[in-house]
Amino acid sequence: MSKKPARKKEAPQPAAAAGPAFDRRLLEKVIAHATRLLQEQDFSSPEEANAYLREMLAAGGPPPAPPRTPLEEAQYVMYDAWEAEGKRRVELARKALQISPDCADAYVLLADETAETIEEAIELYEQGVKAGERALGPEMFEEAVGEFWGILETRPYMRARAGLAELLWLFGERRKAIAHLQDMLRLNPNDNQGLRHLLMVWLPLVGDDQALGELLHRYEDEPSAEWLYTNALWHFRQEEDSTKSRRALKKALDRRPLVPPYLLGRKPMPDELPPYIELGGESEAASYALTGGAAWRATDGALTWLARQVGPAKKPARR
Repeated sequence: MSKKPARKKEAPQPAAAAGPAFDRRLLEKVIAHATRLLQEQDFSSPEEANAYLREMLAAGGPPPAPPRTPLEEAQYVMYDAWEAEGKRRVELARKALQISPDCADAYVLLADETAETIEEAIELYEQGVKAGERALGPEMFEEAVGEFWGILETRPYMRARAGLAELLWLFGERRKAIAHLQDMLRLNPNDNQGLRHLLMVWLPLVGDDQALGELLHRYEDEPSAEWLYTNALWHFRQEEDSTKSRRALKKALDRRPLVPPYLLGRKPMPDELPPYIELGGESEAASYALTGGAAWRATDGALTWLARQVGPAKKPARR
């Protein structure tokens, strides 16, 4: 099974200050309890509600809210599972499913930590997606389109479906994988999970230039190397060397100049990428070459065109 792609942020923390990896899903525990407390209060104004929140946070955070349903209880068990280590994590995930078989996050954890084959992992992720669909109900998929992820209860489903899509891609079910991500962007166009980055890599590899163009236009303000260089590649795939393709490539080179040496093999790839990617840094450049390089190699003449536009490699200065 493949590792998840590294997350992006503006600037990495110094290695000396780095501690144990924090599971961002644990923030949902705080949000869930805070939401419950706010729902149980009768505020006369937004200012009063904000003052209550500030007071609650100053006191160390919201107190645990007792679960109201088996699914809510199972989700609370999953909060404990994410904080646990080793076999305890799996035990808690199985306990969550005993409480509610609709707990999608439990299937996600079991897929990540117990599956011995990709087929087993896919099956567990599929069960997680179905569990999420049962938990949300058909009305949510009709009434909350465009707002998924902003609704806390949708996140386990979205995690399960994203994991399923990645494994389907690795398993060779490429069209199915792409269809999942495209529909998830319909549900959540804000794309809090960064699924557009995967699609920018996948779509050129299946030759779906129309969908790629639509995706690039949809997220045209995206500042990442993926967007900039994939946009240049898309223009080259449409009309090869042209004013538009050269303009798109120049924009990429101006904003992310560290990418071409990795794409062209002039600079060796690092042994491993850091857990966080620095936008505009060497880690982002190497990461894009690792994930997006396949699309450049699969496009006839693309790397030759890139090398010609970049120019010959600079020779190291003599001492």
